[in-house]
Amino acid sequence: MSLELFNHWQQQQLPIYLADELSKLMTDDKAIEDHFYQYVSFGTGGMRGILGPGTNRMNIYTIRRVAEGLARYISSNGEEAKKRGVAIAYDTRHFSYDFAVETARVLGAHGITSYVYKEARPTPQLSFTVRELNAFAGVVITASHNPKQYNGFKVYGEDGAQLVPTGANAIIEHMNQISDIFEIEVTEVNELEHKGLFYWILEDLDEKFMNNLLTLKNNNAIDYNMKLVYTPLHGAGLVPVVKGLKKFGFNEVHVVEEQAVQDGAFPTVLYPNPEEAAAFSMAIELGNKVGADLLLATDPDADRLGVAVRKGESYELLTGNQLGALLLNYIMLTKQETGTLPTNGAMLKTIVTSELGAAIAAYYGVATVNTLTGFKYIAEKITEFEMTQAHTYLFGYEESYGYLIETFARDKDAVQVSLKVAEMASYYSTQGKTLLDALEDLYEQFGYYKEALVSKTFEGKDGQEQMKAILNNYRLNMPNEIAGVTVVRIEDYLTGIATLQDGTTGPINLPKENVLKFILEDKSWIAIRPSGTEPKCKFYFGVVKDSKEQAEEAMEKLVNYLL
Repeated sequence: MSLELFNHWQQQQLPIYLADELSKLMTDDKAIEDHFYQYVSFGTGGMRGILGPGTNRMNIYTIRRVAEGLARYISSNGEEAKKRGVAIAYDTRHFSYDFAVETARVLGAHGITSYVYKEARPTPQLSFTVRELNAFAGVVITASHNPKQYNGFKVYGEDGAQLVPTGANAIIEHMNQISDIFEIEVTEVNELEHKGLFYWILEDLDEKFMNNLLTLKNNNAIDYNMKLVYTPLHGAGLVPVVKGLKKFGFNEVHVVEEQAVQDGAFPTVLYPNPEEAAAFSMAIELGNKVGADLLLATDPDADRLGVAVRKGESYELLTGNQLGALLLNYIMLTKQETGTLPTNGAMLKTIVTSELGAAIAAYYGVATVNTLTGFKYIAEKITEFEMTQAHTYLFGYEESYGYLIETFARDKDAVQVSLKVAEMASYYSTQGKTLLDALEDLYEQFGYYKEALVSKTFEGKDGQEQMKAILNNYRLNMPNEIAGVTVVRIEDYLTGIATLQDGTTGPINLPKENVLKFILEDKSWIAIRPSGTEPKCKFYFGVVKDSKEQAEEAMEKLVNYLL
């Protein structure tokens, strides 16, 4: 089948760059198989893959296929849905602009209106834009923090959140009905503009997004002369983050100019990922030069934020779990100080996020609600809270550097959080503390929580099977103890069943997903899940002890035992 598809592609009039790449595969059967053995998979996390020719690569034709599926899905919801249309944004990656326009050309052929950003803008701004324009759906062309070879396609519902399985499955059904990817109809942009089916957007939505960002500002005890360094890592966060920090009142905002260049080759970093310490090297250099107290870094589509804090003559990076705990505590604390902490407040976190957040929330009388991994599930709960009034949403986060404070966006928002982290750091600065000092205070109050993540990569067709086998092997051989500690609860999110030490079982009231989680007698835990967007199997670990040394020792035992 792969060779048949390869031959079919060879017969098409492809753009020169794709035709040249395709010709290089002719003598490599394994490469042909990898490029053509499947279509780039699409799910609730959207579609993400390596750029290049073939069905298993990101190119204008695979973009047309998913856009056609989306168009048919929108059309099935009637004329009103088509009129409301689709908001489209994109990051700074190679072909992001082209894929955004190509999406609009496919939608336009179905009579569906598109609102396309003139310039690269963050994913959370797209989420906001869907809601602001009352669009029926949204699209962001991005591969988030992946290396430069990747791009992707994320779909948002009318609530501004990433699609949940029902909508994604409907799009997949329509995609599967497409017999020939090269027969998908597209319409020229100038013709769509003439018909009122294509609109460029920018300044007006920028201003409205900024006005909403400014609602986060807390004026209590802030040091606006704190020195900040920000790097967008060549991505789309540059405009709103810098402008937002300055409008918040910060006078000393220093941008890493080399990384302010919006370049999809990401020339100054190997990975444009603020989770990686190496991504901060230029920010650290500038921080030392200007004497900055705090370093901020956003990924290419500015939905993830990394933070480094001055520690003596160097900087220490915060993990996603640590920053989430600090933000949660700061938000609860300042609401308590101003008398605005609701009695029915709730914070949301994923099942692989640190339990320190739950301990902090309980201290403030705030409920903790766990969700599956993926911010779409946090967004789904926000909508549920709005409908039922059972809880007032206060904060949501996941360990992978994703956070949301205010709900005018419904995806993780590094723009919001950049401003709030700067404010939080300056708040503690007025007390003579850094964020590291504030974190130490939390550990002393609630215990030393430590987390770790180990990812194993499984590329290609064989890799998918290997990941399935890993999870299946654990299901067939469930451990009674791990690293000498008794397993007291096993949560299998694929079956939706939790099993206790004595063999009794109960339901897990969350959607089905291929995840296993083991909770141990000493409150340590391990979770195993295949990534939804990358060819990786992820192993998550969490421990809590009375001291930092005990926590590090317990973590080392857990990781060594499992891996």
